[in-house]
Amino acid sequence: MFISKLHLPRRTVLRGLGATIALPLLDAMVPAMTALAQTAAKPARRLGVFYVPNGMAMRYWQPPSEGALADVPPTLKSLAPFKDQLLLMGGLYDEAANLVKGGGDHARSAGTFLTCVPFKFTYGADVFAATTMDQLAAKEFSKQTQLGSLELALDSNAILGSCDGGSSCAYTNTISWSNPTTPLPMENDPRAVFERLFGTSGSTDAAARLSRIKQDRSILDFITEELARLDNRVGTKDKQKLTEYLDSIRDIERRIQKAEEQNSRELPVVDQPMGIPTDYATHAKLMMDLLALAYQTDLTRVATFMLAKEVSSRAYPEIGVSDSHHPLSHHQNEVAKLERLHKINEYHMQQFAHLVDKLKKIPEGDGSMLDNSVFLYGTGISDSNTHFHDDLPIAIVGGKAAGIHGGRYVRYKQGTPLANLHVTLLDKLGIGVDKLGDSNGRLENLSV
Repeated sequence: MFISKLHLPRRTVLRGLGATIALPLLDAMVPAMTALAQTAAKPARRLGVFYVPNGMAMRYWQPPSEGALADVPPTLKSLAPFKDQLLLMGGLYDEAANLVKGGGDHARSAGTFLTCVPFKFTYGADVFAATTMDQLAAKEFSKQTQLGSLELALDSNAILGSCDGGSSCAYTNTISWSNPTTPLPMENDPRAVFERLFGTSGSTDAAARLSRIKQDRSILDFITEELARLDNRVGTKDKQKLTEYLDSIRDIERRIQKAEEQNSRELPVVDQPMGIPTDYATHAKLMMDLLALAYQTDLTRVATFMLAKEVSSRAYPEIGVSDSHHPLSHHQNEVAKLERLHKINEYHMQQFAHLVDKLKKIPEGDGSMLDNSVFLYGTGISDSNTHFHDDLPIAIVGGKAAGIHGGRYVRYKQGTPLANLHVTLLDKLGIGVDKLGDSNGRLENLSV
């Protein structure tokens, strides 16, 4: 660690012509004389919830037995390099989904996944659910961050009104609620996310934004002088860290601009806003990289991410699955359909693994950013054919610094409330909650 009399405030940003660049944690942000103890540079804890729809091909997800993971199940094979930080869980139950008086199983799944409270069945604007666990974390962490949370998705929220089973689309369009009457919209446009993180043209006018984009200049070009001045004040290690971070920003800008150029050359796509890649994996990786930057700069410590919405009928011909996802999920135990459904489940996991790999490679404190991040990956339906809300496919990734011990498959008594996991994870993040939804205690065995 580089130690000098120079001390940069933790919230140091670079500014220029409406652009604002937050910085990652640098050694120069640790006060001299305390740097060796690293007390001022103690890494932040983070939470990410990643939701996949339409249930799971469970035979490809579930390990054959409890205990240490000899092998990673087929659906999760992209997480094999991180097996020691993968904790699979069985037996958890979302009873709230069964208690909703109306609506379809898909709306019930997404609408109760992070609340574990039955929502009000309605197709109008009078929605009513509960504050989600991610927002309980966001309320606490936002005392130290610029953004309370990020809500990200790969599908458009353009569909409004009535959705699954006649219930409001609010229950399928998001998994995050800031309070019982306020569902938080999920953002799927990389440009919108980028500008939320790093600034805009200073105007919400679409023409002004397009004019700035057409200049084909990097946001970093507007802060060249400040970058040069900062580069002369920090040590060698910080210079390298800054270079890697700023290269990541330039790369994301380039990819967004490329997507916009490609979209402008093609015929208009319904509900396809400018800047969204037409290829699913390209889109997913771009959004994951934006989330990594948000975490790295401590702009936020909380995120929810829907890899697709419930009842999604997206097909994935790029992996050899031309079937629409939702109809395929009603597989009736046909082997061929189950294999294709598994391919979709695995494909979703590959996108998440990109983020895991990225954070694992970023040093932080005594370990990596992954060690200081707790990720919950799962869905509110187990077997996609039966639509049951018990024995849910749930994975926890990361969280080593929070005491989570991976490399295992842990089963709980059948019917254990999913809410118990949420309360336990909040505890691990330093946020004490007495009760959430139908919770009746904490989960044991997350640590060893």
